[in-house]
Amino acid sequence: MACDILEMLADGLLIQQKNVFSELLMDNQSDSIFRLNHYPPCPELHGNNLIGFGEHTDPQIILVLRSHNTSGPEISLTGGSWIPVPADQESFFINVGDSLQVMTNGRFKSVRHRVLANSYKSRVSMIYFGGPPLSEKIAPLPSLLKEGNDNSLYKEFTWFEYKRSVHKSRLSDNNLCLFEKITAS
Repeated sequence: MACDILEMLADGLLIQQKNVFSELLMDNQSDSIFRLNHYPPCPELHGNNLIGFGEHTDPQIILVLRSHNTSGPEISLTGGSWIPVPADQESFFINVGDSLQVMTNGRFKSVRHRVLANSYKSRVSMIYFGGPPLSEKIAPLPSLLKEGNDNSLYKEFTWFEYKRSVHKSRLSDNNLCLFEKITAS
């Protein structure tokens, strides 16, 4: 499913090589993982919000999330307000990761999100984190840069370098700022 979605995104960006993103997940050296999370109920909350997992963006290319019918995830809007993601056990939720933001030169944005604990019901989620091979170079695709003009927003880095920077930082840090190109005004 993640590969199909990535190929549709490539098609929407008019990229000739439709599998330019999905081939990174299909590679034998892919750093993709699958994780199962359990958030137990917190009855002591009584209507107060307790962070189950703090605000962050995900460093990978794409995330596919499925959870049972319990609320919890929230996404951040510009300006810092948070909106809940509706609980829907029939749906998959797709998040763009930092790596896809870089490869699309900011056309797709990584989603800042968090998870709130629920006071009455436990929550179970299943997440596929689609990551490239550790040695993969992450940079804006040349086909998404203006011809004859390096309008790249990011410096090239390997997935290993980015993953290492994420593990050295705090969860809420904006790790992409370390790899942004400084533009002259």
